Amino acid sequence: MTLNSGAGVHSLPTDKTCGPLWPAFCFWDSDMTDLIAKTAIDRRLAELLTPVIEDLGFELVRIRLQGGKTATLQIMADRPEGGINVDDCADISTAVSAFLDVEDPLEDAYHLEVSSPGIDRPLTRMKDFETFEGYEVRLETNQAIDGRKRFKGMLAGIEGEEVLLNIEEAGETHTIGLNFDWLSDAKLVLTDELIAEMLRQKKEAGVQIENLDETAFDEIETESGESNADAKE
Repeated sequence: MTLNSGAGVHSLPTDKTCGPLWPAFCFWDSDMTDLIAKTAIDRRLAELLTPVIEDLGFELVRIRLQGGKTATLQIMADRPEGGINVDDCADISTAVSAFLDVEDPLEDAYHLEVSSPGIDRPLTRMKDFETFEGYEVRLETNQAIDGRKRFKGMLAGIEGEEVLLNIEEAGETHTIGLNFDWLSDAKLVLTDELIAEMLRQKKEAGVQIENLDETAFDEIETESGESNADAKE
């Protein structure tokens, strides 16, 4: 493992057997939102990998299979109380890689990346909006609401199935409620208060950070997968 700009990175080849992209019939948790897993294959992978990640004591924050010459499977995870570190990412990477080698849900070669959510993290679960109440956030909806899809303000918690947001308009603060299912993107805004909270979580997790560097909060473990046909040549 090598360290690079505060982020831990390692690479190694993984043999895997060619197989279908996903089963002809597959089912996933109906509560899985686009914020966690956006596409059908993302959702299928989330269904397969969530138990693997949770068995290690972590939670899946977001998963994306990104296309390209070689696909990249990006997994974002965290501890339930926050404060994931580079060794944690390595443990998740090893377990996920071993599981994918056996289950083989991906047909082509891929790179596996496991990372922490970062400081200005995405918010993907209802509990995230409650945890980070009082912090500034940017939200985007999948449909226009009063002629707009983008909102910025202070999180004011949750109420039922709605995310509450305090926004400034004409010099006055208004609280609006956005249905959680309407959200297509949600991310914290980098502020001094947020940095202080993330440093607290890192300290509690035993992470030593000598100099504040946003990349230090984005530990990544990378593994490469290749089809069995290529591996056997």
